[in-house]
Amino acid sequence: MIRVSGLTKRYWSATGRAQVAVDDVSFEVGKGEVVGFLGPNGAGKSTTLRILAGFLGPTAGAVTIDGHDVVTDSFEARRSIGYMPEAVPLHPEMRVVEYLRFRAELKRVPRAGRRVRVEEAMTRAACIDVANQRIGHLSKGYRQRVGLADAIVARPPIVILDEPTAGLDPNQIRDVRQLVRDLGREHTVVLSTHILGEVEACATRVLLMHHGKLVAQGPTDEIRALRGGTTADLSVRGDAAIAATILRAVEGVVEVARVGADDAASDVAGLLDGQAHGYVQRLRVGFAAGATVEARALGVERCVAALVARGLGVREAHPSGGSLEDVFAALTREAPPPEGGA
Repeated sequence: MIRVSGLTKRYWSATGRAQVAVDDVSFEVGKGEVVGFLGPNGAGKSTTLRILAGFLGPTAGAVTIDGHDVVTDSFEARRSIGYMPEAVPLHPEMRVVEYLRFRAELKRVPRAGRRVRVEEAMTRAACIDVANQRIGHLSKGYRQRVGLADAIVARPPIVILDEPTAGLDPNQIRDVRQLVRDLGREHTVVLSTHILGEVEACATRVLLMHHGKLVAQGPTDEIRALRGGTTADLSVRGDAAIAATILRAVEGVVEVARVGADDAASDVAGLLDGQAHGYVQRLRVGFAAGATVEARALGVERCVAALVARGLGVREAHPSGGSLEDVFAALTREAPPPEGGA
């Protein structure tokens, strides 16, 4: 549905100095995918999305939307996209339903089905209750919803959403997340956001940009696993020395340590004083380096089963590390771009 090859966008200052906003970026988005587009401010996300939507032209490279080149076949490419920019341009003097009918007409929605399409879009974007209010009187959150309705009113095969939850309250954010998941059943969705929880809740794939370059891409689980740890933490009720002995015998476990109050792992034998029996002990088990996410998860299951089989209680067990936030921080905490960069 979306194919980007060698996309580059440069701006030139009055002094003739080039500023690179997007630097040789390539990726593809398939039909029915929900893709999270991540990156810090200034990474080049919005510039890339504006090029996809036909609002900007590329300096170099090629972009095709549903088989149509955004430069040589711009009109057909734009017909395939519903685009919601970060700052939604609206007509404040118009009522919501009037504005959406106007937008549906511009997008060549057939007159016979225009009313139904507008009502459907307002319902899905949760703004039908303000259909007859002037846009200028709406809160920022409702204006975002109107922008969402605008993006989907023509039922485009591709929907691009740039910061769709900006200004929404927690309940509205949850509604938008559900809408994005629903859209993914019928549309290809590209979602740009600073809120990593939205990507983890909605996206099946992640694209991560930094300094205009695409630094990581792939299924959400694989991107999260880039920072996956080789340890797991367990909260065990019972004799910690016995628990450690049991855990060391579990297949795949290479070390066991106790995590003290200062959250520093220390050898179990050196910490236990014989008075901790019956209390909840936090133990950290280490797996072989290079173990996959699936192998670590299976190792945790085996640890829990072994402890329970010997009569020890397990209050909590989970692999440590490996969050999308960890990956984002690791890949975007780099030195500033070189002279002439974005």
